[in-house]
Amino acid sequence: MPIDTDEPIDTDEPIGNDLPIDTDAPINTDLPIDTDEPPTDLLFSSPPAAEPPTELTPATPAARPVAESVSTSAPLFELQFSTGERARVGGTGLIGRRPLPQPSEVFDHLIQISDTGMSVSKSHLEFGQQDGEFWVSDRFSGNGTIIRRPGEAALRCEPGRRYRVPRGTRVDIADQFFVLS
Repeated sequence: MPIDTDEPIDTDEPIGNDLPIDTDAPINTDLPIDTDEPPTDLLFSSPPAAEPPTELTPATPAARPVAESVSTSAPLFELQFSTGERARVGGTGLIGRRPLPQPSEVFDHLIQISDTGMSVSKSHLEFGQQDGEFWVSDRFSGNGTIIRRPGEAALRCEPGRRYRVPRGTRVDIADQFFVLS
């Protein structure tokens, strides 16, 4: 899938669509890759092999559990959430209030974050890595995802597309966010 990097957005506008979105609807992951664009910005052509499920551990005494990485082959990234939670990840995962993969999906991490306002969808965001680079993809969430790379205009994610996220970037997931390090 192509990676979008240059589409600035107006952050004063409300996030979301005019049409209702069923965030619990199954997502077809067997769709063909769009080949209308040159493959220079493709992240990967096939998902990495799945590892055993990770154990959930609290980041701080007051924080809810988040996943710790068990991957030894992929680089580790740390997600520092606005809720105080932290997760060290390597591989693929879902982030949300109650992330749940579809029956045909396998992820290394399922990261549940606190969101008392329920602005974050159950399975809001998918993430992964390719060639040492971190990427995110909005899972057709109700309130959207915005990427804020240092020194660049904010970028609203189109649901279902993968976007490269360099370290130091803030990713807004509805009313919450995380910073990648």
